[in-house]
Amino acid sequence: MSESELCFTTARELVRKIKEKDVSAVEVMEAHLAQIDRVNPKVNAIVTYLPERGLEGAKAADEALARGEKVGRLHGLPIAHKDLVSTRGIRTTFGSPIFKDNVPDIDALIVERLREAGAIVIGKTNTPEFGAGSQTYNEVFGETVNPYDPTKTCGGSSGGAAVALACGMLPIADGSDLGGSLRNPANFCNVVGFRTSQGRVPVWPNQMPWSSLSVQGPMARTVEDVAWMLSAIAGPDPRTPTALPEPGEIFAAPLERDFAGARISWSADFGGLPVDARVKAVMDSQRTTFEGLGCIVEEGQPDFTGADEIFKTMRAWSFAASRGPLLEKHRDKLKDTVIWNTEAGLKLTGNDLSRAEIKRAELYHRVREFMETYEFMVFPVSQVPPFPIEQRYVTEIDGVEMDTYIDWMKSCYYITVTGHPTISVPCGFTPEGLPVGIQIVGRHRDDFGVLQMAHAFEQATGIGRQRPAVALEN
Repeated sequence: MSESELCFTTARELVRKIKEKDVSAVEVMEAHLAQIDRVNPKVNAIVTYLPERGLEGAKAADEALARGEKVGRLHGLPIAHKDLVSTRGIRTTFGSPIFKDNVPDIDALIVERLREAGAIVIGKTNTPEFGAGSQTYNEVFGETVNPYDPTKTCGGSSGGAAVALACGMLPIADGSDLGGSLRNPANFCNVVGFRTSQGRVPVWPNQMPWSSLSVQGPMARTVEDVAWMLSAIAGPDPRTPTALPEPGEIFAAPLERDFAGARISWSADFGGLPVDARVKAVMDSQRTTFEGLGCIVEEGQPDFTGADEIFKTMRAWSFAASRGPLLEKHRDKLKDTVIWNTEAGLKLTGNDLSRAEIKRAELYHRVREFMETYEFMVFPVSQVPPFPIEQRYVTEIDGVEMDTYIDWMKSCYYITVTGHPTISVPCGFTPEGLPVGIQIVGRHRDDFGVLQMAHAFEQATGIGRQRPAVALEN
């Protein structure tokens, strides 16, 4: 196989070829390193780069196979971790000047599990400062651009991961999602990002282990690869009190399913959110795809009253807890949106938090009752297509002004506060050639069902196979 073919072979197939010795881990690594050397300077997705470490790991992977050792399900796959997760001995900046020289002495749990499954770290992927905002830029490494149009943003906060996948620089990537950080960049870059159920992928270290807004999860170019990666990183761990008990192996099962008669609720605007006409047009063009799978598709959505207040209150509270001490000591090194969000959290009262918790409970039960009728809900991922890279966030949609830097992501964070598993899958392109994803939401903790539905949609459309020109140019 050519280097280009190796770079766009699915992760699961690469592992099979390595284990059967059709190709060596070194050959796979060299192909991906060559792709990074050629493409990364144009997109700035991988920001801390360790090619020598990658080659050493690949040689060790081949030697383990030669000795007949039992190896993991991600054996020999290159990976770069999001620059929000701790990596022992590897610089982890959180996209902040405060931590530009930070080298942790521990690995995050997701890093541990990926390494134990055989993935080989070659660096870190770019993220906005502390993951705040769905636009990947920071003062340490600069901007990561959209591979389909370098004048546009790739989204965020797992923007570097999404771009690296789209460009064939990595076969799998890890990310995190509080208000859309796995879904939005996947949607902007024509790849797959899965916000798993809270506790599905244990998070450690975590100073707020009982908090249920942020999760970690997998990204890849196909739904099957996302499921395969999830099988390696899911499962309980005593360091995470909210971890779900099911083992990760359940996600290694085949994803094929007959969807005849499955009921889907369909909403292009969540019942009244402003949505760019180009996003609506792409989404509407795929309604017949679900019908062709045998699904019963009906217009509608739950009542999302209170979702905005719930999210903004809980997000601000988490910012106050995690960034409050930094605001005291390093205010001059924090970006304005992080300062605003942290200060908003410091002003919250106990009554504000209790009201948000009560409203969240009410919202959860409204969605639960709605989904007794519908097995899945389908929405747009983002309310706009990729926007200019110089624009730090969206200020207006379809004539409606946005009050804050996160308002344009309501289509993602409305689902965050319900706690349901949700995935972004490639759906199509705008007339300008910009990617648009579709968001599939499943019932409470039905992560596998979401993967099955997403896989069926992906197989029916094939949209995710369209590559950006920058990844193919010599």
